[in-house]
Amino acid sequence: MHVSNRIVVHGAGSVGCYIGGCLAAAGLSVTYLGRPRIQSEVAANGMLVTDQDGRRHAFQPCEVDYRTEPETLSEATLILVTVKSEGTKAAVQEIQRYARVGVPVVSLQNGVRNAAELRAGLGDERVLAGMVPFNVVHLGPGHWHCGTSGKLEIEGSALLADYLPWFGKADLPVVEMTDVAATQWGKLLLNLNNPINALSGLPLRDELAQASYRQCFALCVEEAVQCLIAAGITPRSIGSMPPAEMIELLRLPDAEYHRVVGKHHKIDAAARSSMWEDLEHGRPTEVDYLSGEVVALAETLGRASPINARARALVREAERGGRRDWTAKELLKQFEDAVTIACQEPKAGKVVR
Repeated sequence: MHVSNRIVVHGAGSVGCYIGGCLAAAGLSVTYLGRPRIQSEVAANGMLVTDQDGRRHAFQPCEVDYRTEPETLSEATLILVTVKSEGTKAAVQEIQRYARVGVPVVSLQNGVRNAAELRAGLGDERVLAGMVPFNVVHLGPGHWHCGTSGKLEIEGSALLADYLPWFGKADLPVVEMTDVAATQWGKLLLNLNNPINALSGLPLRDELAQASYRQCFALCVEEAVQCLIAAGITPRSIGSMPPAEMIELLRLPDAEYHRVVGKHHKIDAAARSSMWEDLEHGRPTEVDYLSGEVVALAETLGRASPINARARALVREAERGGRRDWTAKELLKQFEDAVTIACQEPKAGKVVR
Protein backbone atom coordinates (compact mmCIF):
# COMPACT_ATOMS: atom_id res chain seq x y z
CA MET A 1 0.00 0.00 0.00
CA HIS A 2 1.27 3.43 -0.92
CA VAL A 3 2.10 5.60 2.09
CA SER A 4 -0.28 8.31 0.88
CA ASN A 5 -3.27 6.01 1.36
CA ARG A 6 -5.38 6.75 4.40
CA ILE A 7 -8.34 4.96 5.96
CA VAL A 8 -10.87 7.23 7.65
CA VAL A 9 -13.18 5.55 10.15
CA HIS A 10 -16.33 7.67 10.02
CA GLY A 11 -18.25 7.41 13.29
CA ALA A 12 -15.42 6.07 15.43
CA GLY A 13 -17.13 4.79 18.55
CA SER A 14 -16.58 1.33 20.02
CA VAL A 15 -16.55 -0.73 16.81
CA GLY A 16 -14.79 1.98 14.82
CA CYS A 17 -12.04 2.50 17.40
CA TYR A 18 -11.45 -1.24 17.72
CA ILE A 19 -11.25 -1.92 13.98
CA GLY A 20 -9.24 1.25 13.35
CA GLY A 21 -6.85 0.41 16.18
CA CYS A 22 -6.23 -3.07 14.79
CA LEU A 23 -5.53 -1.67 11.32
CA ALA A 24 -3.25 1.03 12.72
CA ALA A 25 -1.30 -1.58 14.67
CA ALA A 26 -0.73 -3.43 11.37
CA GLY A 27 0.89 -0.32 9.91
CA LEU A 28 -1.90 1.44 8.02
CA SER A 29 -2.52 5.17 8.22
CA VAL A 30 -5.81 5.51 10.09
CA THR A 31 -7.75 8.63 10.99
CA TYR A 32 -10.73 8.42 13.34
CA LEU A 33 -13.66 10.79 12.79
CA GLY A 34 -16.12 11.05 15.65
CA ARG A 35 -17.42 12.80 18.74
CA PRO A 36 -15.54 15.45 20.73
CA ARG A 37 -16.10 13.34 23.86
CA ILE A 38 -14.06 10.45 22.47
CA GLN A 39 -11.46 12.80 21.01
CA SER A 40 -10.89 14.27 24.49
CA GLU A 41 -10.78 10.82 26.03
CA VAL A 42 -8.14 9.61 23.60
CA ALA A 43 -6.15 12.82 23.93
CA ALA A 44 -5.97 12.25 27.69
CA ASN A 45 -5.48 8.48 27.77
CA GLY A 46 -4.30 7.25 24.40
CA MET A 47 -5.95 4.18 22.91
CA LEU A 48 -5.93 0.53 23.95
CA VAL A 49 -7.62 -2.21 21.91
CA THR A 50 -7.83 -5.74 23.29
CA ASP A 51 -9.74 -8.96 22.68
CA GLN A 52 -10.63 -12.17 24.45
CA ASP A 53 -7.76 -14.05 22.79
CA GLY A 54 -4.99 -11.82 24.11
CA ARG A 55 -4.77 -9.11 21.46
CA ARG A 56 -3.36 -5.93 22.97
CA HIS A 57 -2.46 -2.81 20.98
CA ALA A 58 -1.60 0.31 22.96
CA PHE A 59 -1.15 3.77 21.45
CA GLN A 60 0.07 6.96 23.05
CA PRO A 61 -2.15 10.02 22.53
CA CYS A 62 0.28 11.42 19.97
CA GLU A 63 -0.05 8.20 17.94
CA VAL A 64 -3.83 8.47 17.51
CA ASP A 65 -5.20 10.79 14.82
CA TYR A 66 -8.71 11.38 16.18
CA ARG A 67 -10.61 14.30 14.68
CA THR A 68 -14.09 15.78 14.79
CA GLU A 69 -14.12 17.86 11.58
CA PRO A 70 -15.83 16.22 8.57
CA GLU A 71 -13.31 17.97 6.30
CA THR A 72 -11.06 15.09 7.35
CA LEU A 73 -12.85 12.98 4.75
CA SER A 74 -11.00 14.84 2.00
CA GLU A 75 -7.85 12.88 2.92
CA ALA A 76 -9.46 9.44 2.74
CA THR A 77 -8.65 6.79 0.16
CA LEU A 78 -11.01 4.36 1.93
CA ILE A 79 -13.91 5.27 4.24
CA LEU A 80 -15.21 2.77 6.81
CA VAL A 81 -18.63 3.92 8.02
CA THR A 82 -19.39 2.87 11.59
CA VAL A 83 -21.90 5.55 12.59
CA LYS A 84 -25.12 4.50 14.30
CA SER A 85 -27.98 3.94 11.87
CA GLU A 86 -29.64 7.25 12.71
CA GLY A 87 -26.44 9.00 11.63
CA THR A 88 -26.26 7.53 8.14
CA LYS A 89 -28.11 10.42 6.48
CA ALA A 90 -25.66 12.95 7.92
CA ALA A 91 -22.72 10.70 6.95
CA VAL A 92 -23.93 10.67 3.34
CA GLN A 93 -24.08 14.45 3.29
CA GLU A 94 -20.60 14.80 4.76
CA ILE A 95 -19.08 12.28 2.35
CA GLN A 96 -20.80 13.98 -0.58
CA ARG A 97 -19.41 17.35 0.47
CA TYR A 98 -15.87 16.50 1.52
CA ALA A 99 -14.67 13.13 0.19
CA ARG A 100 -13.05 12.78 -3.19
CA VAL A 101 -15.18 11.35 -5.96
CA GLY A 102 -14.85 7.58 -6.31
CA VAL A 103 -13.27 6.87 -2.91
CA PRO A 104 -14.73 3.51 -1.78
CA VAL A 105 -17.12 3.53 1.18
CA VAL A 106 -17.75 0.41 3.31
CA SER A 107 -20.75 0.23 5.62
CA LEU A 108 -19.85 -1.66 8.81
CA GLN A 109 -23.16 -0.94 10.54
CA ASN A 110 -26.04 -2.81 12.14
CA GLY A 111 -29.42 -2.97 10.43
CA VAL A 112 -30.56 -3.73 6.91
CA ARG A 113 -30.95 -0.27 5.35
CA ASN A 114 -27.66 1.57 5.79
CA ALA A 115 -25.77 0.33 2.74
CA ALA A 116 -28.78 1.08 0.55
CA GLU A 117 -29.04 4.60 2.02
CA LEU A 118 -25.34 5.18 1.37
CA ARG A 119 -25.73 3.93 -2.21
CA ALA A 120 -28.73 6.18 -2.81
CA GLY A 121 -26.67 9.22 -1.92
CA LEU A 122 -23.20 8.22 -3.13
CA GLY A 123 -23.75 5.81 -6.02
CA ASP A 124 -23.75 2.03 -6.31
CA GLU A 125 -20.26 1.77 -7.76
CA ARG A 126 -18.37 3.00 -4.68
CA VAL A 127 -20.45 1.69 -1.73
CA LEU A 128 -19.92 -1.79 -0.32
CA ALA A 129 -22.05 -3.49 2.33
CA GLY A 130 -20.22 -5.04 5.26
CA MET A 131 -21.06 -6.94 8.42
CA VAL A 132 -19.31 -6.97 11.81
CA PRO A 133 -20.09 -10.22 13.66
CA PHE A 134 -18.24 -9.49 16.88
CA ASN A 135 -19.08 -7.41 19.93
CA VAL A 136 -16.98 -4.49 21.13
CA VAL A 137 -17.41 -2.80 24.50
CA HIS A 138 -15.89 0.38 25.93
CA LEU A 139 -14.21 -0.87 29.10
CA GLY A 140 -12.68 2.37 30.35
CA PRO A 141 -10.97 5.59 29.27
CA GLY A 142 -9.45 4.93 25.85
CA HIS A 143 -9.97 1.16 26.10
CA TRP A 144 -12.05 -0.84 23.60
CA HIS A 145 -12.38 -4.62 23.98
CA CYS A 146 -13.71 -7.28 21.60
CA GLY A 147 -15.53 -9.88 23.69
CA THR A 148 -16.79 -12.29 21.00
CA SER A 149 -15.45 -13.71 17.75
CA GLY A 150 -16.17 -13.80 14.03
CA LYS A 151 -14.82 -12.59 10.68
CA LEU A 152 -15.69 -9.36 8.94
CA GLU A 153 -17.77 -9.75 5.78
CA ILE A 154 -17.64 -7.24 2.93
CA GLU A 155 -18.99 -7.39 -0.61
CA GLY A 156 -16.35 -8.46 -3.08
CA SER A 157 -14.89 -5.62 -5.13
CA ALA A 158 -11.68 -4.70 -6.91
CA LEU A 159 -11.88 -1.43 -4.97
CA LEU A 160 -10.60 -3.25 -1.88
CA ALA A 161 -7.84 -5.25 -3.55
CA ASP A 162 -5.03 -3.15 -2.07
CA TYR A 163 -6.55 -3.18 1.41
CA LEU A 164 -7.60 -6.78 2.04
CA PRO A 165 -4.05 -8.08 2.69
CA TRP A 166 -3.71 -5.42 5.38
CA PHE A 167 -6.93 -6.50 7.04
CA GLY A 168 -5.42 -9.98 7.16
CA LYS A 169 -2.17 -8.60 8.60
CA ALA A 170 -4.27 -6.86 11.26
CA ASP A 171 -5.83 -10.23 12.15
CA LEU A 172 -9.16 -8.95 10.85
CA PRO A 173 -9.64 -11.39 7.96
CA VAL A 174 -12.42 -10.47 5.54
CA VAL A 175 -14.86 -12.99 4.06
CA GLU A 176 -16.56 -12.01 0.80
CA MET A 177 -20.25 -11.29 1.28
CA THR A 178 -22.23 -12.81 -1.59
CA ASP A 179 -25.86 -12.24 -0.56
CA VAL A 180 -26.25 -8.85 1.08
CA ALA A 181 -29.91 -9.06 2.13
CA ALA A 182 -29.57 -12.58 3.55
CA THR A 183 -26.45 -11.63 5.49
CA GLN A 184 -27.90 -8.41 6.85
CA TRP A 185 -31.07 -10.11 8.03
CA GLY A 186 -29.05 -12.96 9.52
CA LYS A 187 -27.02 -10.45 11.53
CA LEU A 188 -30.17 -8.59 12.54
CA LEU A 189 -31.57 -11.81 14.02
CA LEU A 190 -28.49 -12.01 16.27
CA ASN A 191 -28.90 -8.32 17.14
CA LEU A 192 -32.40 -9.01 18.47
CA ASN A 193 -30.64 -9.99 21.68
CA ASN A 194 -29.38 -6.42 22.04
CA PRO A 195 -32.64 -5.19 23.63
CA ILE A 196 -32.75 -8.24 25.93
CA ASN A 197 -29.20 -7.64 27.07
CA ALA A 198 -29.73 -3.90 27.52
CA LEU A 199 -32.91 -4.43 29.55
CA SER A 200 -31.29 -7.09 31.73
CA GLY A 201 -28.41 -4.82 32.74
CA LEU A 202 -26.12 -7.86 32.71
CA PRO A 203 -23.00 -8.84 30.77
CA LEU A 204 -23.85 -10.99 27.75
CA ARG A 205 -22.48 -14.18 29.24
CA ASP A 206 -24.48 -13.77 32.44
CA GLU A 207 -27.65 -12.89 30.56
CA LEU A 208 -27.44 -15.86 28.20
CA ALA A 209 -26.74 -18.17 31.14
CA GLN A 210 -30.39 -17.82 32.21
CA ALA A 211 -33.05 -19.86 30.43
CA SER A 212 -35.80 -17.24 30.61
CA TYR A 213 -33.62 -14.55 29.01
CA ARG A 214 -32.74 -17.05 26.27
CA GLN A 215 -36.44 -17.76 25.79
CA CYS A 216 -37.02 -14.01 25.34
CA PHE A 217 -34.33 -13.96 22.68
CA ALA A 218 -35.75 -17.08 21.02
CA LEU A 219 -39.23 -15.53 20.89
CA CYS A 220 -37.88 -12.39 19.21
CA VAL A 221 -35.97 -14.42 16.63
CA GLU A 222 -38.84 -16.83 15.99
CA GLU A 223 -41.28 -13.97 15.37
CA ALA A 224 -38.80 -12.30 13.01
CA VAL A 225 -38.08 -15.50 11.08
CA GLN A 226 -41.77 -16.10 10.47
CA CYS A 227 -42.10 -12.58 9.09
CA LEU A 228 -39.08 -13.13 6.84
CA ILE A 229 -40.51 -16.40 5.52
CA ALA A 230 -43.80 -14.66 4.74
CA ALA A 231 -41.86 -11.93 2.91
CA GLY A 232 -39.86 -14.45 0.87
CA ILE A 233 -36.57 -13.58 2.57
CA THR A 234 -34.18 -16.34 3.65
CA PRO A 235 -31.79 -15.08 6.33
CA ARG A 236 -28.28 -16.47 6.18
CA SER A 237 -26.64 -18.30 9.03
CA ILE A 238 -24.16 -16.07 10.85
CA GLY A 239 -21.59 -18.53 12.09
CA SER A 240 -22.32 -22.22 11.77
CA MET A 241 -25.92 -22.29 13.02
CA PRO A 242 -29.07 -21.68 10.92
CA PRO A 243 -31.76 -19.58 12.63
CA ALA A 244 -34.01 -22.58 13.35
CA GLU A 245 -31.18 -24.39 15.11
CA MET A 246 -30.30 -21.24 17.04
CA ILE A 247 -33.87 -21.05 18.34
CA GLU A 248 -33.68 -24.69 19.45
CA LEU A 249 -30.34 -24.07 21.15
CA LEU A 250 -31.68 -21.07 23.06
CA ARG A 251 -34.53 -23.20 24.42
CA LEU A 252 -32.33 -25.96 25.78
CA PRO A 253 -32.16 -26.44 29.56
CA ASP A 254 -29.25 -24.59 31.17
CA ALA A 255 -26.93 -27.57 31.59
CA GLU A 256 -27.34 -28.75 28.00
CA TYR A 257 -27.11 -25.22 26.62
CA HIS A 258 -23.80 -24.61 28.40
CA ARG A 259 -22.45 -27.96 27.22
CA VAL A 260 -23.22 -27.20 23.57
CA VAL A 261 -22.19 -23.55 23.63
CA GLY A 262 -18.98 -24.27 25.51
CA LYS A 263 -17.76 -26.37 22.60
CA HIS A 264 -18.38 -23.86 19.83
CA HIS A 265 -18.75 -20.32 21.15
CA LYS A 266 -16.70 -18.13 23.43
CA ILE A 267 -18.00 -15.02 25.17
CA ASP A 268 -15.81 -13.37 27.75
CA ALA A 269 -17.01 -11.80 30.97
CA ALA A 270 -16.67 -8.22 29.70
CA ALA A 271 -18.89 -8.55 26.62
CA ARG A 272 -22.05 -6.45 26.50
CA SER A 273 -24.32 -5.23 23.73
CA SER A 274 -23.86 -1.85 22.08
CA MET A 275 -27.44 -1.05 23.12
CA TRP A 276 -26.53 -1.51 26.78
CA GLU A 277 -23.59 0.83 26.25
CA ASP A 278 -25.81 3.46 24.60
CA LEU A 279 -28.26 3.38 27.52
CA GLU A 280 -25.39 3.49 30.00
CA HIS A 281 -24.15 6.74 28.45
CA GLY A 282 -27.58 8.29 27.90
CA ARG A 283 -27.45 8.01 24.10
CA PRO A 284 -30.30 7.05 21.72
CA THR A 285 -30.20 3.39 20.79
CA GLU A 286 -30.61 1.60 17.45
CA VAL A 287 -33.74 -0.26 18.61
CA ASP A 288 -35.82 1.20 15.76
CA TYR A 289 -33.36 -0.31 13.27
CA LEU A 290 -33.37 -3.75 14.95
CA SER A 291 -36.60 -4.73 16.74
CA GLY A 292 -38.31 -1.88 14.92
CA GLU A 293 -37.26 -3.31 11.56
CA VAL A 294 -39.14 -6.53 12.38
CA VAL A 295 -42.20 -4.52 13.40
CA ALA A 296 -42.06 -2.54 10.15
CA LEU A 297 -41.75 -5.70 8.05
CA ALA A 298 -44.67 -7.31 9.88
CA GLU A 299 -46.83 -4.26 9.21
CA THR A 300 -46.18 -4.50 5.46
CA LEU A 301 -47.41 -8.10 5.66
CA GLY A 302 -50.56 -7.24 7.62
CA ARG A 303 -49.19 -9.04 10.67
CA ALA A 304 -48.65 -8.07 14.27
CA SER A 305 -45.26 -8.59 15.88
CA PRO A 306 -46.07 -8.07 19.55
CA ILE A 307 -42.83 -9.47 20.96
CA ASN A 308 -40.43 -7.26 19.03
CA ALA A 309 -42.86 -4.36 19.45
CA ARG A 310 -42.76 -4.81 23.23
CA ALA A 311 -38.95 -5.07 23.19
CA ARG A 312 -38.81 -1.79 21.27
CA ALA A 313 -41.26 -0.12 23.66
CA LEU A 314 -39.32 -1.19 26.75
CA VAL A 315 -36.05 0.09 25.31
CA ARG A 316 -37.67 3.40 24.41
CA GLU A 317 -38.86 3.64 28.03
CA ALA A 318 -35.30 2.90 29.18
CA GLU A 319 -34.03 5.72 26.94
CA ARG A 320 -36.32 8.04 28.91
CA GLY A 321 -34.99 6.78 32.24
CA GLY A 322 -37.11 3.67 32.65
CA ARG A 323 -36.09 0.29 33.98
CA ARG A 324 -32.89 -1.42 32.88
CA ASP A 325 -32.86 -4.19 35.48
CA TRP A 326 -35.58 -6.55 34.31
CA THR A 327 -35.22 -10.06 35.68
CA ALA A 328 -35.47 -12.91 33.21
CA LYS A 329 -38.92 -13.98 34.40
CA GLU A 330 -40.23 -10.40 34.46
CA LEU A 331 -39.10 -9.78 30.90
CA LEU A 332 -40.49 -13.08 29.66
CA LYS A 333 -43.86 -12.24 31.21
CA GLN A 334 -43.81 -8.88 29.40
CA PHE A 335 -43.45 -10.72 26.10
CA GLU A 336 -46.05 -13.36 26.92
CA ASP A 337 -48.52 -10.66 27.98
CA ALA A 338 -47.85 -8.78 24.73
CA VAL A 339 -48.82 -11.86 22.72
CA THR A 340 -51.95 -12.37 24.78
CA ILE A 341 -53.07 -8.76 24.27
CA ALA A 342 -52.33 -8.92 20.53
CA CYS A 343 -54.43 -12.08 20.19
CA GLN A 344 -57.34 -10.20 21.75
CA GLU A 345 -57.04 -7.35 19.25
CA PRO A 346 -58.06 -8.66 15.80
CA LYS A 347 -57.54 -5.24 14.22
CA ALA A 348 -53.85 -5.45 15.04
CA GLY A 349 -53.40 -8.02 12.29
CA LYS A 350 -52.42 -11.66 12.30
CA VAL A 351 -50.15 -12.42 15.25
CA VAL A 352 -46.87 -14.10 14.39
CA ARG A 353 -46.51 -17.06 16.74
